[in-house]
Amino acid sequence: MLDFDFEKLCSVSLSHLNVYACLVCGKYFQGRGTSTHAYTHSVSEGHHVFLNLETHRFYCLPDDYEIIDGSLEDITYLLNPTFTSAEISSLDTNNRMVRAYNGLTYYQGVVGLNNIKANDYCNVILQMLAHVSPLRDYFLNAANYRGMSTTSSDQMHLLVQRFGELIRKLWNPRNFKTHVSPHEFLQAVVLCSRKRFQFTEQGDAVEFLSWLLNALDLALHRKRLSTKPGPKATPERTVVSRALRGTMRIHSRKIMPVNMSEEEKATLADNPEYMPSTVETKFFYLTCDLPPPPLYLDEYKESIIPQVSLSTLLAKFNGTTEKEYKTHRDSVMRRFELRRLPPYLILYMKRIVKNIFTLEKNPTIVNFPITLPNSLYEADREEYFHVGKKSNHSQLPHKKHRFWGTSGSRM
Repeated sequence: MLDFDFEKLCSVSLSHLNVYACLVCGKYFQGRGTSTHAYTHSVSEGHHVFLNLETHRFYCLPDDYEIIDGSLEDITYLLNPTFTSAEISSLDTNNRMVRAYNGLTYYQGVVGLNNIKANDYCNVILQMLAHVSPLRDYFLNAANYRGMSTTSSDQMHLLVQRFGELIRKLWNPRNFKTHVSPHEFLQAVVLCSRKRFQFTEQGDAVEFLSWLLNALDLALHRKRLSTKPGPKATPERTVVSRALRGTMRIHSRKIMPVNMSEEEKATLADNPEYMPSTVETKFFYLTCDLPPPPLYLDEYKESIIPQVSLSTLLAKFNGTTEKEYKTHRDSVMRRFELRRLPPYLILYMKRIVKNIFTLEKNPTIVNFPITLPNSLYEADREEYFHVGKKSNHSQLPHKKHRFWGTSGSRM
């Protein structure tokens, strides 16, 4: 069966220029002239139909003439899925199953991602982002990012293109099989992250999420600036920022050492280092700190699995709850005040804690509601989120917020 998920390299010369796919065996070869690997393969193996992976045209070798046949359209659609505006707008309401070429049925957008070796921590992030509607709708239309700069000094355009190709393959209603390989996208990740994230060894899912969202946002922001040259070009928020980025204020105050005398504390009280400070920052996800698991067993001598509600974890961001954060030098009391929620809020449950010897996983169960309590938006929304008076409060209770939670960073 044909498979266009792998990197488009010649299987002989490993070149990525002018690559053709043999439609008989599925292998990739370079060129179609008399001295090329594709020509040699057609003569030696008797395979005559080839597809140019760049122009999407079919050729017959060794005779070297173009094949124009409407029955081959399914193959070009598998290589490069395209979506109309009407098809994109109907994805959220379309619940019917589709049938793949191998006979299996699947829901559009709900297909598996191959675990090449140890890229499962990447797959869970890709599956999550593929169902964020604004992000999905943007990348399903290849015209939105087709004109990006392809300079050798900036490789982030490759990440955007590969991410868009993967999203279109995940939502392809005419797939040949019910799973997709993220091989090409992961190759771009290894290149653009300078081997920080690889698919041959385990990584941290939340670190990959943070890097990917920032990289996509930066690359799309550069595209906007390049399409609007001149000093009057104003930076606009990208689709990544509009869908997933919120703002918060972090209030900090440094704790004085306990072994100081009252005179020393009075002297340091006027020091700017110990004065309260406020910083406004942006975020793509919120880290929820789970309570530590109990040390002792219950009356049946079995381990206790504690439970905690989501509202208890979100109290960290109500602007009044203060928590001490220790470093090797000093301690700082911080409280977090949410200013603006994104339409899609990602919550990260910090389960994995690394100690001196090993990794510990917190087994606490989080009672996760489908929607947040209305009290967060209605009566106490000013106390909880500290929304400014200029905000449209009447629209907050009716605004739909979707929540994505990930419980742990090791898959």
